[in-house]
Amino acid sequence: MKTLRETACGETVKVRRLLGAGAVKRRIMDMGITKGVEVFVRKVAPLGDPMEVTVRGYELSLRKADAEWIEVE
Repeated sequence: MKTLRETACGETVKVRRLLGAGAVKRRIMDMGITKGVEVFVRKVAPLGDPMEVTVRGYELSLRKADAEWIEVE
């Protein structure tokens, strides 16, 4: 199982499923990250947090703690 947090900069992955439940899962889904969507990791901050991704045509900054809840393939 690979999560978005472990994805290297410059890599495109597909969301396999969202882990977690409740408010955390709902917030991630509200950002446009749902099962089957492709996510491109654009940049990672110098200290590793946050990371910038492109999803559904727009840029999004995610905390590594949130990226850990997103399982990718």
